[in-house]
Amino acid sequence: RQDFLQSVLAGPSVPPQALHTCRGPAPCLPQEGQVNTWGPRLSLATPHPASGSSVAMDRIFSGFLLSLLLLLQGYGVYGAPPQTRGTLCRTKPTDLVFVIDSSRSVRPHEFEKVKVFMSRVIEGLDVGPNSTRVGVINYASAVKNEFSLKTYQTKAGLLQAVQRIEPLSTGTMTGLAIQFAINQAFSDSEGARVRSPNINKVAIVVTDGRPQDSVQEVPARARAAGVEIFAIGVGRVDMHILRRIASEPLDDHVDYVESYSVIEKLTHKFQEAFCVVSDLCATGDHDCEQICTSIPGSYKCACKEGFTLNSDGKTCSACSGGSGSALDLVFLIDGSKSVRPENFELVKKFINQIVESLDVSDKQAQVGLVQYSSSVRQEFPLGQYKNKKDIKAAVKKMAYMEKGTMTGQALKYLVDNSFSIINGARPGVPKVGIVFTDGRSQDYITDAAKKAKDLGFRMFAVGVGNAVEDELREIASEPVAEHYFYTADFRTISKIGKRLQMKICIGE
Repeated sequence: RQDFLQSVLAGPSVPPQALHTCRGPAPCLPQEGQVNTWGPRLSLATPHPASGSSVAMDRIFSGFLLSLLLLLQGYGVYGAPPQTRGTLCRTKPTDLVFVIDSSRSVRPHEFEKVKVFMSRVIEGLDVGPNSTRVGVINYASAVKNEFSLKTYQTKAGLLQAVQRIEPLSTGTMTGLAIQFAINQAFSDSEGARVRSPNINKVAIVVTDGRPQDSVQEVPARARAAGVEIFAIGVGRVDMHILRRIASEPLDDHVDYVESYSVIEKLTHKFQEAFCVVSDLCATGDHDCEQICTSIPGSYKCACKEGFTLNSDGKTCSACSGGSGSALDLVFLIDGSKSVRPENFELVKKFINQIVESLDVSDKQAQVGLVQYSSSVRQEFPLGQYKNKKDIKAAVKKMAYMEKGTMTGQALKYLVDNSFSIINGARPGVPKVGIVFTDGRSQDYITDAAKKAKDLGFRMFAVGVGNAVEDELREIASEPVAEHYFYTADFRTISKIGKRLQMKICIGE
């Protein structure tokens, strides 16, 4: 500690010309490769005249600020450590251009999420004149070239430039923007390299609406120029247009997210797409639930003994699918207005996540779905759909009711109707109800909740956000701790889904 104090008192060991200093009335702007953490008029190198003790204190403070600045620079632009991929992943030299929709339908806070997404992708790249170069095109009714492939040669410079981008907030000329990218952004004058098998040319298009111009000629021109196009759609985007824009194969080049708040989840896909030499299992860059096995440039998932790999190729299921796994399962889903449309889409994914773990057939698992708000609506009864594919398709088509929260009325419907023979239930087959809610019930639930358990139904209660945990416990079967779940955030319900998969299968 004494040596450290002496070194601080002696002042920074970095020569003054190597520090970014601010003098006079001009604003302090970061140079390329630096992060302006402190704002205007902060000097770390030039102490003011003062007494001996004051100078010593200034040096201590300056040394402390310098140390803290260097520490924060290691944490990236957004305050979190950059996603390091280590020496196990090397990105192939790429000319990468982001084509970003900032039309009026993209709100300012949503545009900030797009900037975070771009920054996360950039953090996973080997940036440099001989490795990966990055440009950004911002568009609405007009096209703005924010910076070209030749503008920044360091990752820090790129991240700062992305931070400074502002939305244009007018129309949606997607075709014009992509044509500009192909004709201008990937030109020699803008820093693109000569077309070569050793260099990727990639455009990532992010949009949330229907273009006001034609995109008909985009695919042919992109192929002719050797440009690979990834299309990301958000919210109410026209998926047909996305598929027209993107390169083949479409399954690899078209992505959709429900809202800008979850666009960051695509970061890993693009980091992996640019990675040519990797052990993704060792770096942790994989989605395997249990076991990851590396293969050249990619990975495969496997499961522990006693589990089987689900069709998503990533998650594992304890469901044996044997003769003892017959099950009648009904989902009771809250469609009240407090859920909100984007979260209701996450609830649909939650339902299908559990359906995926089941062995659906006439003799094994049957699934029914009921939605409720101020009223109750049976979406489909037990046994209507004979396979997982048809069930999942029906779940995706389910319309959002968007009214009140009459959980008691919904539970009564479940007891009186959902598990009746007329609605497809089978005598002697275990009955499971999964109740999902995000708020306090506006009616009385006690009698219906008790009756469901008295009839031998195995009841699971899942609550999110403003759900009342006492109500969840009242709905849940014994032991209550194993039958009710709560999370504050809709985005984490997939974790509850995994736990439910296990408990349902064990129950079988």
